[in-house]
Amino acid sequence: MKAVAWRRYGSPTDALAIIEAETPAPKEDELLIRVCASAVTSGDSRIRALRVPVGFGLLSRLGFGLLKPRTQIPGMSFAGEVAAVGGAVSSFRVGDQVYGSAGMRMGAHAEYLCLAESAAVIKAPDGVDAATAAAAVFGGQTAIHFLKATAGLEGGQRILINGASGSVGSASVQLAKHLGAEVVAVCSTGNVELVRSLGADRVIDYRTERIEDDAGGFDFVLDTVGNLSLSRCKPLLKADGKLIAIVAGLLTTLSSTWRSRLICGVAVESKAHLDTLATLLEGGQFKPVIDEVYPLDRIVEAHERVDGCHKRGEVVVGIGECRDWPG
Repeated sequence: MKAVAWRRYGSPTDALAIIEAETPAPKEDELLIRVCASAVTSGDSRIRALRVPVGFGLLSRLGFGLLKPRTQIPGMSFAGEVAAVGGAVSSFRVGDQVYGSAGMRMGAHAEYLCLAESAAVIKAPDGVDAATAAAAVFGGQTAIHFLKATAGLEGGQRILINGASGSVGSASVQLAKHLGAEVVAVCSTGNVELVRSLGADRVIDYRTERIEDDAGGFDFVLDTVGNLSLSRCKPLLKADGKLIAIVAGLLTTLSSTWRSRLICGVAVESKAHLDTLATLLEGGQFKPVIDEVYPLDRIVEAHERVDGCHKRGEVVVGIGECRDWPG
C-alpha cells in the first residue's frame, strides 16, 4: 500500500516521505479500513515537529519516541470503508462506510488502517462525503468534548471563541450556537465573513480591534490558539467564568491559583462523541470548513499549509477512491 513515512521530528520536508508499505492484516478484534480521506490537523502538525506547549517536551518524547518517532505512519482523523474484519468483530461488516480517529497510535495517512472494533470509529453519517466526514472529526470531537461534555455550555450563556476560523474554532462556533449560546468570535480580517456565516453573533477582527474592548461578562473564553493568558482573560470573564485552554503549557495546567477557573487537557475521542457529531452532520447543524483537499502525493504541502497557521477549517488529504460515498 502507499503510505506516508514519519522518519524524524522536524519540518514536513525533513520528516515525511511517501513509501510503499505492507498492507496490515486485521487481528481478531480489528477492522481493516480502506482510507478514502484523512485530515492533516493542527495536532498532526504539532506532533510531527514535536512543537508542543511549554513544559511538555520531555513527556511528548517519552510518548512518541525519545530520539525519533516510534510510530511509522502519521495521521489521526479519517473516513473510509471496511475492507476486512477479524473473526471476533460483530458490529461492522465489509463495505460499511466509517469515520473516526486512530488517536495517538496514528496511521491514517495511508491507503489502509487497522483499528480495534472498540476504538473511536463508527458508521459514517448518511449523506456526507468522505472529505467532509474526515474534516469533521478533529474539530468536531474537540468542540464536543470541551464545550458540551466538560464545560456544560448552555443556552443563554455567553462565550468568546479565540481562533474562530480554524478547525476547532469553526466547529466550536457552530456547536455553541446549536447549544443556544451567544457567541463572540475572534479571527483575522480575511475570515470575518466566514465566521459570521457560521453563526457568530459578533466577530472581532483582531487586526483592527482589541478583545479587551468588548464589554466582557463571558461565562467562558475558549482559546484555540494559545495566545490568551490567564491574566488577560480575567477581566473578560464573569466572577465564576472559566477559561477553556485548548493549547495550555504545563505551568498553566498546574496553576493552583486558576485551577477552579481553568478547563484544559486532552480532548477525549470516543464513539459517543462521534455519534453526537454524526447527528449534527446529518441534521445540518454542523458543516466542517475545508481549507483544501490535497492528494496523498502532496502530503508535504498539506503539512506546510497547516504549519503556516492561516488555514481555514481543516486541511484534507484524499487517499483512496471509495465508490459508494456521496459526492
